[in-house]
Amino acid sequence: MDSHDETGCQALDRPILCINNCGFFGRAATMNMCSKCYKDMLLKQEQADLAATSIGSLVNGNNSGIGPVVANAVDVQAGQVEAVVISTEPSCGSSSSKVTDEVKEIAGPKRCTTCRKRVGLTGFNCKCGNTFCPTHRYSDKHDCPFDYRTAGRDAIAKANPVVKAEKLDKI
Repeated sequence: MDSHDETGCQALDRPILCINNCGFFGRAATMNMCSKCYKDMLLKQEQADLAATSIGSLVNGNNSGIGPVVANAVDVQAGQVEAVVISTEPSCGSSSSKVTDEVKEIAGPKRCTTCRKRVGLTGFNCKCGNTFCPTHRYSDKHDCPFDYRTAGRDAIAKANPVVKAEKLDKI
């Protein structure tokens, strides 16, 4: 016991909880914080020091301090930007009704194409490109224009190419 008192080492009776009350145990080496809280505290200190130096350099007019470091850390490449103007004015009377119908359908909630019932996230997307409720999700219930027979034949033909055996030379 005398050797512990002489060297200044003290044995703790119980572990110390983190001073941030996160539920983990801290150590004296990390200022009685757990490892996560200690890393967060160091990160906040570094950000505060960086902000203080950048503000100080802006106030003093000295740009040599932090400018090149930020420029090297962030690699930004400027490209050519094209401006596209979309006109909301209809060019002819017959196409204006189509444009407004498409805008309403995109902007509004998802609805079944057949019965116009709201389907939300549970709507079924068909291969014809429309959304349907559980009642009309099958192709025979909503008169689907998609040709499943041809699509199936094409898929089988692609998956199973024709194999022709080479003819053997007759002896």
